[in-house]
Amino acid sequence: MEKNNSPWKGVTGGRKWGQKGLLLLFRFVPRGMLYGILACVVPFYMLFSRKGYLSIYRYFRRRFAFSPFRSFLKTFHNHFVFGQCLLDKFAVYAGRNDFKIVFTGYDEYIRLINSDKGFIIASAHVGNLELGGYLLFHGNKSAHTLVFSGEGGELMKNRAKAMARNNLFMIPLSNDLSHVFVIKDVLARGNIVSVLCDRNMSNMKHSEYTFLGEQADFPMGIFTLAAQWNVPVLSMFVVKESFRRYHAYMQPVVADTQGKRTEVVDSYIKAFIRQLENIVRMYPEQWFNFYAFWKEKESLPSDKK
Repeated sequence: MEKNNSPWKGVTGGRKWGQKGLLLLFRFVPRGMLYGILACVVPFYMLFSRKGYLSIYRYFRRRFAFSPFRSFLKTFHNHFVFGQCLLDKFAVYAGRNDFKIVFTGYDEYIRLINSDKGFIIASAHVGNLELGGYLLFHGNKSAHTLVFSGEGGELMKNRAKAMARNNLFMIPLSNDLSHVFVIKDVLARGNIVSVLCDRNMSNMKHSEYTFLGEQADFPMGIFTLAAQWNVPVLSMFVVKESFRRYHAYMQPVVADTQGKRTEVVDSYIKAFIRQLENIVRMYPEQWFNFYAFWKEKESLPSDKK
């Protein structure tokens, strides 16, 4: 899982040999058995990864007003589903892809796939977008996803191999902003850029918006580029619904273009946040931001319930 520093630094846990061990396990051990082992491991992770546990617990207490006991159960479920999503990705890395995906809004996606114009997929740390990319049809387009460049080499190598099977490629996020020129080139060639739009890092331009009733920072970059280059934006959230089944929700992110560029960007972000709120309310256990996301005090609401 991810380290729980604030601000978030984007590093996935697990040493090189731990990640290699998972790949080896998937060659010999059924995924269902690994889920069972995961269920036993999650309580220990919650115990020793206190910051991540508290972030999600507060999320259920504050955003959904669940009781302390229900928030605890939901936090366990959240960690368990997150672990399943990680194992599902490692199953694909190991060459074992038996997943199925169903769609809502697929017609809009196909319309963009069949157009000559490039487009942006805006998503978030909800569900398992990366696995969805392995299952989606991309037509004649290639898909390029913006990723944090500080991940371990073993993880990046296996991700690249799995992505290449479905014409997927990575664009590492760079401190010198050179990734912006790569994004521009990808879109100019009529291809797809996929970006997770719910995490702000220190070197990103961001702004504060209300999300699930409280203020939080959202990065502005990709929406600024969409406004500047006039390319379509499609939100996509891929959530886990059963052992083998995922559900992809797709919807155009439409901005009010009758104003200054800053107003257009603001309109894009607000439209995206509304769609993100809807999916999080539908699948609250699949919100996977294990750090202090909202700008609020650390104290919890009264637990006298």
